[in-house]
Amino acid sequence: MTDADIRRAFLEELTAVAPDIDPATVGDDDHLQDDLELDSMDILNLVAALHKRLGVSVPEADYRHLATPGHAVHYLVAALD
Repeated sequence: MTDADIRRAFLEELTAVAPDIDPATVGDDDHLQDDLELDSMDILNLVAALHKRLGVSVPEADYRHLATPGHAVHYLVAALD
């Protein structure tokens, strides 16, 4: 998968968890909790959806690596290698 494929998958799962978010307006530096207003349950659901879709297990200690779409793509690319 390319970085663009992973970003697209991340945004699709993000908007499935938080359907009020327009993926076209989400920037790589937007913080999921501070800017996009996801709560801890939303984050947990996003992590579960990413695991199901990409097969990547994200331990709770690594949730901080998913804080922004840009960080998440970087983390997921490394995890898939």
